[in-house]
Amino acid sequence: MSFEEMESSFGHTAPTTHHHDNSGGHGGGGGCSGECALNCVCQVVKAIKDIQEQAEEECEACTSNCFVEPLGDLGVRGRRHADTRVFTLTHKNGELFKAFFRGHHGKCMSVFFRVEEIFDNCCATLRVLVPLKKDGKTVADIFEPHGKCNFSELCEVRDWGRSNSCVTVDLHCFCAVQCIADVDLELCE
Repeated sequence: MSFEEMESSFGHTAPTTHHHDNSGGHGGGGGCSGECALNCVCQVVKAIKDIQEQAEEECEACTSNCFVEPLGDLGVRGRRHADTRVFTLTHKNGELFKAFFRGHHGKCMSVFFRVEEIFDNCCATLRVLVPLKKDGKTVADIFEPHGKCNFSELCEVRDWGRSNSCVTVDLHCFCAVQCIADVDLELCE
């Protein structure tokens, strides 16, 4: 589903955001105080799920947005057998959403996800992805001891591993979604 198809299916010309909280408060993670007339994060995550399910082999012009189809065209052009579109979510306060996965030598948090299921009014089950360094084996230490994101380490992430950890989220609580790459996590359908 392209962005244009998404817009027309809702009868809107463009997503609009109406912020009702100008207090600057971040209240517990900073995301749910504003409201969207058309929650674009929710719609993008739905589109990612649809693209993951289609996984066809076509050739289209390469762009770097979340609506690129088919699965396998984001990041490395023409990647075969991709089953996952890796993405991040950002809170209203600009911080990346993070979740725990079963630890690897003290490293147990990630900002990278795969959508597993969308249900009700834009709730989603997300699989937490393990951030890996260039060698594809070493878990990247993307958080400093006090819990802040270590951006120099984050920028070194080149691969992702699957975890058995999932988190259920309300997609209305996020302001941005960024698609990173299409990868093959060898997940069973």
